[in-house]
Amino acid sequence: MAFKPANNIQDLQYFGEFGGVNPSISDSSTYTFLSAKTMFDTFEGNADGCYLYSRHSSPSNLYLGQALAAMEGTETATVTASGMGAITAVLLQLCGNSDHVVSSRTIYGGTYAFLKNFTPRMGISTSFIDITKLDRVEAAITEHTKVIFCESVSNPLLEVADIAALAKLAKKYKIQLVVDNTFSPLSIAPHKLGADVVIHSLTKFINGASDTVGGVVCGSQELIDQLRNVNDGAAMLLGSTMDSLRSASVLKNLRTLHVRMQQHSFNAFYLAQQFEALGLKTVYPGLESHPSHNLFKSMMHRDYGFGGMLTIDVGSLEKANELMELMQEENLGYLAVSLGFYKTLFSAPGSSTSSEIPEDEQEEMGLSDGLIRFSIGLDADIERTFFKMKECMEHLEILEPEAV
Repeated sequence: MAFKPANNIQDLQYFGEFGGVNPSISDSSTYTFLSAKTMFDTFEGNADGCYLYSRHSSPSNLYLGQALAAMEGTETATVTASGMGAITAVLLQLCGNSDHVVSSRTIYGGTYAFLKNFTPRMGISTSFIDITKLDRVEAAITEHTKVIFCESVSNPLLEVADIAALAKLAKKYKIQLVVDNTFSPLSIAPHKLGADVVIHSLTKFINGASDTVGGVVCGSQELIDQLRNVNDGAAMLLGSTMDSLRSASVLKNLRTLHVRMQQHSFNAFYLAQQFEALGLKTVYPGLESHPSHNLFKSMMHRDYGFGGMLTIDVGSLEKANELMELMQEENLGYLAVSLGFYKTLFSAPGSSTSSEIPEDEQEEMGLSDGLIRFSIGLDADIERTFFKMKECMEHLEILEPEAV
């Protein structure tokens, strides 16, 4: 039977301790034991089902982790206080002094800064490669390489990773393929394509309300046990713990993710087609002009479309800023970073979410000053939204006004 990620979420049944339709929230930081031996066994990792301390695990966090593991099709998962908390814990668990990472050159600015500026302090080096060029990825692998890291759909250039081909490379060299799937939940299932570890920033589409920061690592039971180990587990010892109240909130929102992703994708596809027809330089995986359009189609769950992210290039940072400010004035969205909100969010990533990447490297990868990244919202009348955006562009002479 085909893997249906939303069904896997739907089929999970959690009742509250008094029969509530939502599971009870574990409002405790620590847990009591019936015997001293059970406490000792739990510290040693030998008491399955017992809770030690909420930095290690809690019922609320385990519910959410189980649901996200079901969504991604992995053995299990552990949730963290942020997407970066998930990324940093995984990379530091898998890599040590003298180890090497092969990473996509176009990734979230915080991930880039961690690999470029922080991990070298611990003797971990990174080669940043065009992830769409498999020969270059393979050429970058050395005897010290432990991880290939990429995003399913890259932030902000929307490059698409060939996850199955990268997984074959990883297996060939006995290294781990770690995929950040934040931009494409439900649409792409990296583990089913061969990825070893799947990461999300729960802050974005999965939660969908821009009211919570969180992350998740989906992978094997062995890896998650390592991350939680009280002696040398990166998730345990670095302390990036998700609060139980937030876990419960994300779990509730996860139940509507399939409906939201369908609308995000529908709206983004409509706008991308209209923008491209107007002659705007538009990048969206659903457009046939996207260089990886067919690759995305071959990987996707079609019910959830090509995602809610698109970019246009208006030629200069000045024009980009003017357009975003005007669209905000016209209530078409918010000039804000992040993504996955019910309202459209837009930013110029070169000077915001990707500002950690040096200007010369931005230029080399094709990240221009005039690029605007859109996280398309859940507008009920996307045609009206388009016409109002078009009017903003005409007012600023980004587009020629139509003759009356």
